[in-house]
Amino acid sequence: MPRPKTHDDVLRTRLLDRAGELLSSEGPQSLSLRRLAADVNTSTTAVYSLFGGKPALVRELYVEGFRRFGERLAELPRTGDHIEDLIQLGLAYRESALADRHLYSIMFGKPVPEFEPDAEAAARAGESMRPLLNVVRAGVQSGAIGGETAEVIAMAAWGLAH
Repeated sequence: MPRPKTHDDVLRTRLLDRAGELLSSEGPQSLSLRRLAADVNTSTTAVYSLFGGKPALVRELYVEGFRRFGERLAELPRTGDHIEDLIQLGLAYRESALADRHLYSIMFGKPVPEFEPDAEAAARAGESMRPLLNVVRAGVQSGAIGGETAEVIAMAAWGLAH
């Protein structure tokens, strides 16, 4: 019989959310694994078991922020009106930033100066923008959006929403 899993996804999410809150409100010096564990009412063993250490925890904060962001964009229904879809994506971007503001700084800022996303984490972050690029590409193909390449337009739209 396998051992029961004591450190589950619920605990993982609580740890990530609290770590993001500490980083965004108090800065990188506040992110000690001992404090994080105490704040979430668990042990440092749980933190190490789930993340392997502080650098991996920060990486997972970055990945989790983009995962949530990408899910919000991907779950929006497409109307067929590419301009309206683009507007809705911009609104979803804003909602995501407000809902997960504690992750936003790690996604788009540099709250942990020594953190650099590895290639896989950066690719996963880039993947979260696929819904925006798909809507813009469809708009360019239909003629509803024009003037530049889909990539340039998507980056400009992202910059405006950001």
